[in-house]
Amino acid sequence: MARGGVSFVCQACGAVHPKWSGRCDDCGAWNTLVEESAAPPAGAGAKRSAKGRPFALEGLSTTDKEPVRRMTGIAEFDRVAGGGLVPGSALLIGGDPGVGKSTIILQALAAYTKAGGRAVYISGEEALAQMRLRASRMGLANAPVELGSATCVEDILATLGLSKPPGILAIDSIQTIWTQSLDAAPGTIAQLRTATHDLVRYAKQSGTALLLIGHVTKDGQIAGPKAVEHLVDAVLYFEGERGHHFRILRAVKNRFGPTDEIGVFEMTGTGLAEVANPSALFLGDRSGLAPGSAVFAGVEGTRPLLMEIQALVAPSSFGSPRRAVVGWDSARLSMILAVLDARAGLGISGQDVYLNVAGGLKVNEPAADLAAAAALISSFSGKPVPGDCVVFGEVSLSGDVRPAPQGELRLKEAAKLGFKTAILPKGTKTDGSGLSFRPVADVRELAEAICGETPKPGRPPGGPKMVQSGSR
Repeated sequence: MARGGVSFVCQACGAVHPKWSGRCDDCGAWNTLVEESAAPPAGAGAKRSAKGRPFALEGLSTTDKEPVRRMTGIAEFDRVAGGGLVPGSALLIGGDPGVGKSTIILQALAAYTKAGGRAVYISGEEALAQMRLRASRMGLANAPVELGSATCVEDILATLGLSKPPGILAIDSIQTIWTQSLDAAPGTIAQLRTATHDLVRYAKQSGTALLLIGHVTKDGQIAGPKAVEHLVDAVLYFEGERGHHFRILRAVKNRFGPTDEIGVFEMTGTGLAEVANPSALFLGDRSGLAPGSAVFAGVEGTRPLLMEIQALVAPSSFGSPRRAVVGWDSARLSMILAVLDARAGLGISGQDVYLNVAGGLKVNEPAADLAAAAALISSFSGKPVPGDCVVFGEVSLSGDVRPAPQGELRLKEAAKLGFKTAILPKGTKTDGSGLSFRPVADVRELAEAICGETPKPGRPPGGPKMVQSGSR
């Protein structure tokens, strides 16, 4: 048994164990149990009251006015936050190291203070000289942002209590903050939970909008782990590949706005620049002449977003065909390949398949199935999808194409960017878009729309006859 007041907590899942072991029984992770001292409950040793204090119950109807949101001045950031920061709310911003978390927060605070607000930036990772150097490089040296370098949550709250509460408080990062009430090391589950709770309680009582920056683990989850996400009102992930200069700010949880909303930024030498029309930016360098490319009309949150899905189908040099996917679910690709073979008779599964979402974007919605299938058929047959055509729709295991939600919004975005035609599921509402349409009911009709003929079993549409496995 563990010593009194001591437990072993898994740093991967937060499970508590009475004694140490090499492997966590809950999540299966190895070497993640850390000894932590259990904090004594409030009023321990004192006689508990026999009766609790009653409180009033209220109904759902309310006359309270919606609080006025605090605009940071960065439209893409305010959009993802739900239209600005709600007073007393707590936001958690996570992302890979070097993706630009500290940069976007510093830019948001600088824009907010230039508009007349008060903002405090507390860093537990950098010295004040380093923070000033970065602000000077970004051209924000004259912004009246109040800086501080501290890691003890009691010191931070004592400093904030000396003056009027700020409009926005940023903590960079929450993994470095610790509290004197616990003996555990900074960054452990107990320290993270307690420090975050104290900061969130201060935000609720004072009306300050709290921004917490958090690191992510190798799996892409915010280190902590999920216990921190439950304490805050919104969770934003900052995504971006090192080889691309685009950054995506995505909301995965928001109590005051829509989830799955995204904001697009471009990394420049002076910080992050907003991308007001990401569809035109992601499609700006495509020719639309090569086979294996299809434009997908997607929707991220409330924003329509057009992106290019690229596919390459090549003969396999090995016994097991290769699959490589960037920006899409690999299991979804395997399903689409199986449906094209079983329902359209193409025979793509025996080929090497490479699929890529251009621009470093990541697509999660099922409406991308039809665009991915169109790109695969185009590459396999050697016939390109017209450059002025957009594709969207969900593909079922039976080969049928199902309508996607918000079809009118997708088509209006395509028409605004100069597209003329659309391949879409039958039954999609097409009022007021001005495009010409090619409705398809199943993947066989999709292949006919791209290749101009109905594919025959075992033969690629418009291509040479497939060589059977094992033949010479």
